[in-house]
Formats: sequence, C-alpha cells, structure tokens
Amino acid sequence: MNTVDYADVAIKPPLLFVAALALGCVLSLILPIGPGLAQPNGLGLTVGFVCMGLGFALAILAARAFHRAGTHVVPGLPATALVTAGPYHLTRNPIYIGLVLVYFGLSIILTSVWVLLLLMPALMILQRGVVEPEEAYLERKFGDAYTRYKTRVPRWL
Repeated sequence: MNTVDYADVAIKPPLLFVAALALGCVLSLILPIGPGLAQPNGLGLTVGFVCMGLGFALAILAARAFHRAGTHVVPGLPATALVTAGPYHLTRNPIYIGLVLVYFGLSIILTSVWVLLLLMPALMILQRGVVEPEEAYLERKFGDAYTRYKTRVPRWL
C-alpha cells in the first residue's frame, strides 16, 4: 500500500511546458518550419494573447480555489481538502487547461510549428506522468468523495 501523502508526479507541470517551449524554440532555430520564429501577424498576435490571457485567468481562478480551501496547489505536497468549487465544478484540471492555453497562445505568437507540434507529447506526458498519479492519490486520500466527484465532473472538458 502506498503511504506517501502526496501525488508522486513525474514532473511539475509548469516545468514540462517550459521544457517543451524551450525545445520547440531551439528546434525552430535549428530546423525551421513555417514562417520563422517570432514572425506573427496582427491576427496571430491577437489570437495568441487572447489564448494566453484566458489561460492565465483560468489558472489563477483555479489556484485561488485551492487557497480558499486551505490546501496546496503544488503536486508533491499533501492535499488537505478536495477542491470542487470554482472552475473545478466544470473540469477536474482547470490549471492544466490554463497552462495548455498559455502554451498554445505562445506557439501562435512565436509562429513556431515545432512548439505547436511538441504540445502533443507534452499533453501525453501530462496525462500519464501527472494527471493519472494525481487522480490515484486523490482517490486514495478522499475515497468515495473523489469517486463521486469524478463521475460528476469531466477530467478535461
């Protein structure tokens, strides 16, 4: 039986997205695909900044729900409450959706096909290395309350 009182995730999600972003930028410089790094037009800038703004707003709202509940946001620290209010009423992973929106917005602003292509492996790592261990931990920690929450609220959207 696992007695560790935290989600044992493979990587901290912000680090995952920063690493994918950095690798995408390096690949864009070494093996360019598309218009070139940081060559957006007005529409690209608008769409990119809107995505980033929505992503940051969603992540901040979700983090505030954690703070209001008096529990930790960071995987690797114990959860002291099951957060189901605010954006967690609509999705079980609003912070990660926010990070994806920020990353997607940056890929548009950077006009980097590589950054955009690396979103898929980043999402696969997020799913397997972060979300699934977190869900297993929350099920161990909160039992039936988390199981009921999972049946009511989708993992993503």
